[in-house]
Amino acid sequence: MRSIVRSVIVTGASLALTVAGAVAAQAQPSAGASGNVSTVARTSDGKAVTDRAAIAAVDAFWTPERMAAAVDLNLKVPDSAGTGAPAAPQGKSGSVAPALPKLGLAALNQSITVGKVYVSVPGGTGQCSASALNSGKRRLVITAGHCVHAGAGGGWYSNFIFVPGKRQASEPVGRFVAGNLTTRTAWINSSNSDEDMAIAIMNNGGIYGAKVVDTVGGNGLRWNWGYSVAVTILGYPAAGGFPGDVQYFCQGTTWNGHNQQVRAWCNMTQGSSGGPWLQEYNDQNGLGYTNSVVSHRHDDPNQMDGPYFDDDIKSLYDYAEGLSPA
Repeated sequence: MRSIVRSVIVTGASLALTVAGAVAAQAQPSAGASGNVSTVARTSDGKAVTDRAAIAAVDAFWTPERMAAAVDLNLKVPDSAGTGAPAAPQGKSGSVAPALPKLGLAALNQSITVGKVYVSVPGGTGQCSASALNSGKRRLVITAGHCVHAGAGGGWYSNFIFVPGKRQASEPVGRFVAGNLTTRTAWINSSNSDEDMAIAIMNNGGIYGAKVVDTVGGNGLRWNWGYSVAVTILGYPAAGGFPGDVQYFCQGTTWNGHNQQVRAWCNMTQGSSGGPWLQEYNDQNGLGYTNSVVSHRHDDPNQMDGPYFDDDIKSLYDYAEGLSPA
């Protein structure tokens, strides 16, 4: 890992956490096969993000002042939620390869695929982390379910914007506005942390008016690789003394925390939600294979959990890719 990306120090184990066109969007939330659900992305006043004007409105909404005021979506869950018995991994392992950007961008001493997410939430604005995900249509960004939807009893968030490679006031490749949001039905119905995963379908944007993966590259995806894997976790922690606008990392080996979730030593805080857990991370090009995302922690501030990526993430990936325009 290059030195400009800040590492997180923990005790214990070493891991110690100009638009070419708008994305076609559905008018209402739509439940898909195999437990997936989607909605058209919306502005804070409820307009569907289906044309240039709506994309421009989301972009204009995110002033530096609103970004600075964004709340840190909570990583803490009641400790009783962590008592479930481990679920045995099932299914055949699989991979999608990462992809370099087509437009010649460098890693800029951090992963340019990883960035900040900003959303409007009831009563204000929120922030998370996310990363570009390679696919044939090159429009996908992966994050946590709680970064797009409030979970049981709540609703979808609005004004979803992704700022890859953000570093303090710098937005080196510009911004990308979502056209559709997808997550797992189990997340929106019951806040099931095993399913705390989401994929956003992005409009063209950034400094080239291009697709997000063409602009910054995209990480690969892996599923059914077991609970114990070596990962690099990347994100933008924004509480507990972290600045919120600098990319940090943790590295080490995961284990089964509880239920169908992986756990790692990492004391990154709120704001890192949705950041990728990457296998085989290459700090020369900022790419790896996404194996989970930051979801939550329990009582130990030095550990965090993410959903175990099994056939459900592959199902969500295929679902989002199917909704994406060419």
